[in-house]
Amino acid sequence: MTSVTTEGAGRLRRTATRVRGTGRVRRAALPYLLLLPALLLELLIHLVPMVMGILMSFRELTQFFIRDWSRAPWTGFDNYDLAVDVNRPVGEALLGSFLTTCLFTLLSVALCWFLGAAAAVFMQENFRGRGFLRALFLVPYALPVYAAVITWAFMFQRDNGLVNHVIHDQLGLGGAEHTFWLLGDNSFWALLIVSVWKGWPFAFLIVMAALQNVPKELYEAAALDGAGIWQQIRRITLPSVGAVNQVLILVLFLWTFNDFNTPFVLFGKSAPEAADLISIHIYQSSFVTWNFGTGSAMSVLLLLFLLLVTAGYLFLTTRGRRDADA
Repeated sequence: MTSVTTEGAGRLRRTATRVRGTGRVRRAALPYLLLLPALLLELLIHLVPMVMGILMSFRELTQFFIRDWSRAPWTGFDNYDLAVDVNRPVGEALLGSFLTTCLFTLLSVALCWFLGAAAAVFMQENFRGRGFLRALFLVPYALPVYAAVITWAFMFQRDNGLVNHVIHDQLGLGGAEHTFWLLGDNSFWALLIVSVWKGWPFAFLIVMAALQNVPKELYEAAALDGAGIWQQIRRITLPSVGAVNQVLILVLFLWTFNDFNTPFVLFGKSAPEAADLISIHIYQSSFVTWNFGTGSAMSVLLLLFLLLVTAGYLFLTTRGRRDADA
């Protein structure tokens, strides 16, 4: 009787051990199973097209081989040499577009962050209508990009646009002759206005959310010590949201530098030289002049540039955070 009981207890222990082992395996595999759909979509939507684009950049891919791009002649790094040679028209145009994009991104990110942070700080105070203003500030971010940019394109029309009507007809500024906003040098400023208008609410939303975690007692103590509003912002607000700002600036940089929808909807397939961002420039090289190999090489160079900038930015900000903690 005792041996039978001992044997049954051992069987139960072995069964319990197997059940616990199976449970541990299932718990360990669950995160990977949940991530599997996202990984498959990432593979199909991003990684596979990216690899195909890299392969295309090494071929002389034109409209004659578009039905079967694998038959296009292999050119090695000739497309890259053509893209980076500033002494040739293609390289010179790409360099000009790159510099224009850098200036545009710098101004857009700086203005978006400044306007968003200033509005977020202002919205921390309790006053009548604060909820309405918060919702109103988020309207540009909530609107579909195409609808918003098309509206701005109509507003920038020379003869019938609202912008010229207000500036020239109502305010009497700039003379009686209406300004061309979508042509010439003014196209850069028109593009910048649209980019800032639709981008600053995102900065406002992120900074406002970060400010919710800043204790009110800090501001009260600073006010008792005689600190003014600007000292409170410099000593309390900005350091408290420093980590959030680092991520926000990086995201704004990547979004703005890669922005294709805004110039394409605002200017069409051929943007003016002053507003020739690199995204629309690569599109023209690929789908207007039908030089898909050269356009793919430009895209790969853009990817490498953004990866280097992102890695350098993360390295500097992470090291700065570690030094500040030490």
